Amino acid sequence: MRTILAVDGGNSKTDLALVAEDGTVLATGRAGPFVPQSAGVSAAADVVERAALALRDGMAAPYADVLAAFLAGADFPREEEALRAEFLARGCAGEVSVANDTFAVLRAGASRPWGVVVVCGAGMNAAGVSPTGEVARFPALGRRSGDWGGGEDLAEHVLWHAARAEDGRGPDTALAELVRTRFGTASVTEVVLALHFGELDPARLHELVPGLFAVAAGGDAVARGLVARQADEVAVMARVCLDRLGLLDTPAEVVLGGSVLTARDPYLHGLIETSLGASAPHARVLVTALPPVAGAALAGLDLLGAAEAAHARVREHFRRST
Repeated sequence: MRTILAVDGGNSKTDLALVAEDGTVLATGRAGPFVPQSAGVSAAADVVERAALALRDGMAAPYADVLAAFLAGADFPREEEALRAEFLARGCAGEVSVANDTFAVLRAGASRPWGVVVVCGAGMNAAGVSPTGEVARFPALGRRSGDWGGGEDLAEHVLWHAARAEDGRGPDTALAELVRTRFGTASVTEVVLALHFGELDPARLHELVPGLFAVAAGGDAVARGLVARQADEVAVMARVCLDRLGLLDTPAEVVLGGSVLTARDPYLHGLIETSLGASAPHARVLVTALPPVAGAALAGLDLLGAAEAAHARVREHFRRST
């Protein structure tokens, strides 16, 4: 029976699953970050290969008949091709498919191999696939490519509003107390200075995001404005993908993924559905319940032309283990 090595390679961790053609999940594993943009293509591929060797109990390549790899850092065709060529050169599998990790979230959350996905974690990204295979996507390189949103932007704006509320330049907001409480300081200024002098890791600002939604739920106008802006950004990215693919008038699924969206804040999700419904009334908004590696496995089954029963078996396995 043919097998699939499914890979979800992210900036913080890499998940793998070895899956049989009938949908049986034979083994799963986790490795370190997949960061070709900083470590290089070869070093990033080493992360996957070491984890694959562990899954196969040290058996040499090929590790499966198909490698379905959905990878951070595979943002453009030239990057996808460089990674694909590396895996082929190593003999990891007879057939190698490489795509950005956003598409794994889409396949994990959608009921079929097409639709639109918006991912909101530390940053923002969106993509879509039409029923005939056309793809819509964004460069997703941050503000330089027109992006706004995600945990990093939200946290920075929480701190910005908190600082201005404290010194009188901005309206009063409970976000100032959120910042002081989160970091145990007497003032927001102390947090700003700790960041400036390298005494506070900027990555810790992400801790403010859950509090933002709690403050917004309490009715704070500034917090609610930030959440509304985030909802509009999610909706506009989804709408543009639907429009590019000719799906605005089609009952299409819009999958939401990433830590900010899978937290299922009711206020945020209500705003997203309202905003998207105004421009894409046939869209159905879903929150993915399966991990991205499940999407990689489902995509591998697609490549093998596996039966729907195999897809259902994979979904059930990851549903139970999530």
